[in-house]
Amino acid sequence: MAQQENQVVPVDDEGWVVDTEDCEARELAHRERGTSRPITVVGNPVLHRECKDVTEFGEELAQLIDDMFASQKTAEGVGLAANQIGVDAKVFIYDCPDDDGKRHTGVVVNPKLVELPAAGRVLDDSNEGCLSVPTAYAALARPDYAEVTGQDARGNPIKVRGTGYFARCLQHETDHLYGYLYIDRLSKRDRKDALRQMEENTPRYEVVPND
Repeated sequence: MAQQENQVVPVDDEGWVVDTEDCEARELAHRERGTSRPITVVGNPVLHRECKDVTEFGEELAQLIDDMFASQKTAEGVGLAANQIGVDAKVFIYDCPDDDGKRHTGVVVNPKLVELPAAGRVLDDSNEGCLSVPTAYAALARPDYAEVTGQDARGNPIKVRGTGYFARCLQHETDHLYGYLYIDRLSKRDRKDALRQMEENTPRYEVVPND
């Protein structure tokens, strides 16, 4: 039980996670319990289909979350979805700053991206990369604010919101769990260029080779 307690982030009176407190200690505790795993890359079938909903909130999920934090640290990422380490489950973690430099650290299980009114969207066309498309980057327009609903490691309902770079992270990781890589949202030309970048360079972390 102690392991799971460390994985649950408190929420405020409106149900929003309070994910900016004790980030360093929480992230360290997760990865010290976890084991780093290699990263799956584009072409691996687990990345190209919707993941399974999580229905069991016990020690197996707790260990997966710890392993994900360890894997993310090794790969020097800011977000990681379960299928990026080969696990078919709707879970993502994050340890990501927003555009104000505030650090956000947490876990979302069974996430759903909230559809925001088109009139209120402001697009940000910053560069985006992905641990599953190593060494490649491309500009991709995404809303600069995002809300995600889901559950914590115990199955309690939570809501996460973010701006700027953190908003991009929330959208990117939720996409993963529904079978989409960021390159799937690019033009054919830009996607081809991203894959070329990947082919021409060597990742700085261990990856799972595709057959």
